[in-house]
Amino acid sequence: MKNTTKIIVLAAGKGTRMATELPKVLVQVKGRSMISRLMEAIEKSGIDPEPVVIVGYKKELVIEELKKTNHKCHFISQDEQLGTGHAVNMAKEYLIDKGDNILILYGDMPLIHPETIRKINDKHIKSGKKITMATVKLPDFKDWHINFVNFSRIIRNKEGQIIKDIQFKDATDEEIKITEVNPCYFCFDAEWLWHELSKIKKNNVQEEYYLTDLIKIATEEGVETESIDIEPHEALGANTRAELAILEKFST
Repeated sequence: MKNTTKIIVLAAGKGTRMATELPKVLVQVKGRSMISRLMEAIEKSGIDPEPVVIVGYKKELVIEELKKTNHKCHFISQDEQLGTGHAVNMAKEYLIDKGDNILILYGDMPLIHPETIRKINDKHIKSGKKITMATVKLPDFKDWHINFVNFSRIIRNKEGQIIKDIQFKDATDEEIKITEVNPCYFCFDAEWLWHELSKIKKNNVQEEYYLTDLIKIATEEGVETESIDIEPHEALGANTRAELAILEKFST
């Protein structure tokens, strides 16, 4: 059974809409940086003693923060911001022979619980699938759920199997009405991931390499995607000060 998992934390982004010069992951939630909160959850999960952190914008500040807070990790630079697929691919050379599975988390999504990280990993290992992903099922996009309105939508077939993910900016009016969304927490079979990443194209509105395109690629190849439901607040991130205020409400 393939059960060694390495974790990649994506933390290269700039907090443009936060009205700050800091890297987004260093924005604080109740006095602690978002990435420090996430790294603590990773440590408590016990899955990977030295996760890989992809850094980019003002990377020296992120590195300094994680060293100051005594989080053990390996840093890899993404100097050009070309999307999540590109960011993960930056870690390929370093990780290609270091783990059976690769679990992806985000430095600006700090509320995921250690138990949830373990559940995603355990579900992936038990299922034996090439992809396991978390999804969030919402009743609507009202009140604080408005934070999820820009998340990509999960598209399932009549049998309930996930067949693709559609980015909000690329979605039709009907697809936007779907209330099952993708927080982009993935666990992949490492060998499959490293092979398939090269198939991602940037033919989308953002002209970026979306990691989520691997769902569609898997479907086209007859590879089934496993999923696990998680609590909505664990998928919250922050791109704006208004969204940050929602994070504060759910933080301890």
